[in-house]
Amino acid sequence: MRRQLEGTGAEPSTLWGRIACLWAAAFAGLHFSWAIGGDVGLSVSAGPLATERPLWFVVAGLWGVGVLCLLGALLAWLLARCRLRGVPALLARWLGGSVSALLLARGIGTEVLLLSDTTHLDASVSEGQRVWTLVLWNPWFVAGGLAFGLAALRSRGPTDSYRRRGRPSRTPPR
Repeated sequence: MRRQLEGTGAEPSTLWGRIACLWAAAFAGLHFSWAIGGDVGLSVSAGPLATERPLWFVVAGLWGVGVLCLLGALLAWLLARCRLRGVPALLARWLGGSVSALLLARGIGTEVLLLSDTTHLDASVSEGQRVWTLVLWNPWFVAGGLAFGLAALRSRGPTDSYRRRGRPSRTPPR
């Protein structure tokens, strides 16, 4: 019998995958919104690029990042499914851990650089950008990194650990 978290309908091993999936889908939606002309939050994220919107920025920075976020949502969904076994499971966990490391490095690294002022920010980074990066964007990246990391760690089903130790599975096959 599997334990479910009260009120969520999710097993403990799938909850973080679902959270990471929602995180990535929300970020994809935000980038697609910006790509089609929306501007809520873009100026404090991209600065002058938000008003100029050069083609390379719209294609790579908005549409491209949005597509990458959708791929991240797919990966998180796969991590939440817990039906992957063997090489596909290892690959999904490795990718989930890599996404986690990248998001955590971006969030924590930028936070440290901004708080320590080691970069001596030039005038192209406004005070508003700095504040919003510290209080919204960096914590958002850290939250995504934690969700992906926990999804990758928790994606191991109970049958994986028993099989590795040579014991029969206690749960029936799906």
